[in-house]
Amino acid sequence: MKNYLVVSALGEDRPGLVNELSRVILECDCGIVDSRMTVLGGEFATLLLVQGNWNTLTKLEMQLKRLEQALNMTVITKRTESRTPTGDVLPYAVEVVAVNQPGIVHHLSSFFASRSINIEDMVTRSYSAPHTGTPMFSVNLAIGIPATTHIALLREEFLDFCDDLNLDAVMEPIKG
Repeated sequence: MKNYLVVSALGEDRPGLVNELSRVILECDCGIVDSRMTVLGGEFATLLLVQGNWNTLTKLEMQLKRLEQALNMTVITKRTESRTPTGDVLPYAVEVVAVNQPGIVHHLSSFFASRSINIEDMVTRSYSAPHTGTPMFSVNLAIGIPATTHIALLREEFLDFCDDLNLDAVMEPIKG
């Protein structure tokens, strides 16, 4: 049986944070299985899925508490299990671009939740449009659509929904 630990770390951005976190994980004989790392404002944020045996993960938890103080970061850990396959779902990618307005993420998540569609990954970004400087917002989602869902009907409902909110959107299968 494999053992997993989810690690969330947040702190003021500066060079060397990934190096320190990955060094401690390696020294505890654990490995990073999956990760997301980014800088939001002036803060570095990461989510890591770490694998190890029970005692190496316990050692890592203790070392991360020390590292939290040394790096002046907030570190949260939680034991977890490997993800069980979610049955018959079709992986789709959704891309949305619009003039930045409050509530875009909420409206999108509400649309998918009301249809029992799981959002498995999400990346958003605010930026200024080239030439005009208009504040823009983009959302990239990976979703799992139940195989029993009529895809053409879902796509039509989604595009109508986006048109009503003045969102430019694409929904297509994830290939490979």
